[in-house]
Amino acid sequence: MSYRRERCGNCGVELQFPLDAKSVRCAACHAITTVRTRDPVKQAANWIKGFVNHVAYNAINSLSSSSSSPLWASEPYTYQSLRPPTYPQVHGKKRALLCGVSYRQRWNELKGTINDVNCMKYLLCDRFGFSPNSILMLTDERDPYRIPTKQNMRTAMRWLVQDCQPGDSLVFHYSGHGSQQRDSSGDEIDGYDETLCPLDYETVGMIVDDEINETIVRPLPEGVKLHAIVDACHSGTVLDLPFLCRVNRYGYYQWENHNPPSGAYKGTSGGEAVSFSGCDDHQKSSDTSALSEGTNTGTMTYCFIQALLTGSGTTYGSLLNAMRSAIRGAHSGLIGGNGPLTCLLKRVLWEGMKQEPQLTSSKQFDIYRTPFCL
Repeated sequence: MSYRRERCGNCGVELQFPLDAKSVRCAACHAITTVRTRDPVKQAANWIKGFVNHVAYNAINSLSSSSSSPLWASEPYTYQSLRPPTYPQVHGKKRALLCGVSYRQRWNELKGTINDVNCMKYLLCDRFGFSPNSILMLTDERDPYRIPTKQNMRTAMRWLVQDCQPGDSLVFHYSGHGSQQRDSSGDEIDGYDETLCPLDYETVGMIVDDEINETIVRPLPEGVKLHAIVDACHSGTVLDLPFLCRVNRYGYYQWENHNPPSGAYKGTSGGEAVSFSGCDDHQKSSDTSALSEGTNTGTMTYCFIQALLTGSGTTYGSLLNAMRSAIRGAHSGLIGGNGPLTCLLKRVLWEGMKQEPQLTSSKQFDIYRTPFCL
């Protein structure tokens, strides 16, 4: 007999049941879960919404509690180890740094950034085999060493690439504000540096793309791969990588050479770095509740996770196109109808809120033939 798998709607435990079953009782909590017709897009939305409602939170705790080692290391802080007391020890070949900055009680507060990093953590553990022991999260809700200040983000980025070895897979995810400032070193084609805005950026300044490149791109040795997922405004080239992939409306792509006019080297030390960003350098990214039925998320992070959960992101090209299509559909779906006036309003809305995720890399490759995997 063939079986299907689905998570309990109450506690999140994975259930197995016959294909013709209409409902199933959870052996763990005894709640009854109604089996619905599979819709990949709705499944992805429910997956994210369920996590935010702590369905997946218990699953992460069970993963960490089953480990013989503690979730977070408690070794003394040294500048050599780059690990403050609550930073995780690194286990296995995969590690990730997830930063969510919400700027609480400020004029520019964001509502979905912590949801973004929580969902990314569960995605990495559930779908890509990352250990919770190897994931470092910086959010406004954490202890002093894990608040996303400029200094803590700098330290965490150095932790991410420290002692990496061939075969390692690294992930850097950032959800928060991004900006631009005048380039003073002559290595930007458009004359502007892209920046990330840590929690204390108003007093100590932003983190510039030159520093990000020097910290997490340049040190990558042969055989190490870094994926960055940056959900922020003006983030198209925020890692300062040498190549940007331009994709037209028909799916044809061409790599642009973004090596700086100054001749400064922006590549790795033999490894590979790939970045998905929320929008182009001149665009803005949105934080919305329209995609996940009232739950705030970053638009780019939501569409990135949705594409992977629905199977639309099997290659780098298909993932990029799926994200762009989902964002276009979300923006135009904010106004219903197909009349001439409605179509005009949709076009105006799209142009005013235009957000196209970008792909940059340390080297050129075939985006439709290269499988995506973290």
